[in-house]
Amino acid sequence: MRVEDLHHRELLELDPEGGVIRFAGQRALLLDAVAMGLLRQYLVENFGLTAARAVLTQFGFAHGWRMAAAMGKEFKWDDNTEWRLAGSRLYSLEGLFRTETGGDDPLTKNGSMLLASYEAEQHLLHFGRSDAGVCWTICGLMSGYVSHTAGKEIYVLEDRCLGQGDAACHLLGRTREEWADEHAEELVFFDSGRLKECLDVSLSRVTETLKVAEQKLRTHRRALVRAVPDVEEPLGFVAKSPKMQQAVDLARRVAKVDATVLVTGESGVGKERIARLLHNESTRAVGPFIAVNCGAITETLLESELFGHARGAFTGAASDRPGLFEAANGGTLLLDELGEVSPRMQVKLLRVLQEREIRRVGENKSRPVNVRILAATNRDLAHGVAEGTFRQDLYYRLKVVELHVPPLRERRDDILPLGRLLLAESAVRMGRKISGLAPSAADQLLRYTWPGNVRELENTMERAVVLARGSRVEVEDLPEEIRRVAPKPVAIAETVQPLELVEKAYILEVLELNGGNRTHTAQQLGIGSATLYRKLKSYGMIGGKPAARKGAGRESA
Repeated sequence: MRVEDLHHRELLELDPEGGVIRFAGQRALLLDAVAMGLLRQYLVENFGLTAARAVLTQFGFAHGWRMAAAMGKEFKWDDNTEWRLAGSRLYSLEGLFRTETGGDDPLTKNGSMLLASYEAEQHLLHFGRSDAGVCWTICGLMSGYVSHTAGKEIYVLEDRCLGQGDAACHLLGRTREEWADEHAEELVFFDSGRLKECLDVSLSRVTETLKVAEQKLRTHRRALVRAVPDVEEPLGFVAKSPKMQQAVDLARRVAKVDATVLVTGESGVGKERIARLLHNESTRAVGPFIAVNCGAITETLLESELFGHARGAFTGAASDRPGLFEAANGGTLLLDELGEVSPRMQVKLLRVLQEREIRRVGENKSRPVNVRILAATNRDLAHGVAEGTFRQDLYYRLKVVELHVPPLRERRDDILPLGRLLLAESAVRMGRKISGLAPSAADQLLRYTWPGNVRELENTMERAVVLARGSRVEVEDLPEEIRRVAPKPVAIAETVQPLELVEKAYILEVLELNGGNRTHTAQQLGIGSATLYRKLKSYGMIGGKPAARKGAGRESA
């Protein structure tokens, strides 16, 4: 048997009914490359870089050793060299990398050149460029495989890597003695004792971190329950008003179907939170959720950000870089502020929606993507279509389902519960003991129209937590534009008041909001200071204050 005789059609056995896949005689699993990248990210973030590298290297070594043993039993090789070379060929057929012709053996003087390493690509995607080689699993695989075929321990290391900005990954295989002390720091990752040491330290650190996180979570939950006992879980946001309940119900129904959704609404109403609900309630919940603000990125950078780019595609493109469409593979991509996208980018996005494939900047080949696309905008795209600033075909591609998020002024029932929730979250984050809102402060929140919607309410609650002197938020802790909103008179048939009394109550309320400042009050009411003075005098007021005793008005006169 020779290496060139290895082909997919002979190595790969599929049993659709039995649910078993075999490759080279061994049961195999098809794992998504991005999922493996997410596993690497989890290991690094939770156990540290050293422990993650040790785990992946030793996992690769064990896997490579077993594969070499299986290949030795499954096939009769012409010689040991062919058996050894079969390792690179097998892993190339499995999609781990691509090898250059004539350079497949890491034990030769020139070593082995790898192209398109999935591991380097995933490391760049999740962590960016590294200072050292990042193909830890692949080095482990090759080390285990060649060690078994050579009958002695061989350690395959990288001296060049795509993950550190090189044009390709380059592997060299040597014994521990041949490597000497030059790569001693890298060889320790093959030692099981090193792995145990790394994991013991990492697990101890993780345990302490979890204890702190659990304590914070308990404190946070207690604060939220005290502030808003009727918050709907697991949404994490309030939906008490009929309009918001309708929006949430529609979102939950649409989430089950893998369709494109256009989320509309004013700025700050919570469109991204609704988009997250669509993702979390969908079959893609285990995949990534990635949001990009299209309006905050220039057209040139947006194309590279979404589709990725090839090395040398433009100045500064030192290496291949996957885009957000590839990063969101198997999950959801939210294109926020889509109404700001240029006509040229609209054409490219339309092609992605139609063909379900992208093309990196500077490349000629297309790459398939499996992504659910959500779009959000505060613009009227139908109006943009009528004016010719937005493509009609793209509009209808996006608007399979339109989900409108109502502004806060149309959700009056949500203002106080949502305000209390945001207040509790800010209080926990800042370490302040704020029990809630004073009745007068709650009343002012209900009077205000909230042009900035939920985002403005969140900022208001955060400001209130900072300024509050006591254990609850008072009117003086609110921004000026909210404090000065006067009460809106409500007419009830049984209690209709004369216009003169309504006017008096309104004038005195505005005067109180302005702290007794008659000049400011007159300006707000649109009357002269002298007119205001006469009205206050007729109400029995002196200097804008209640009369101290009977007859004080005559004495003032």
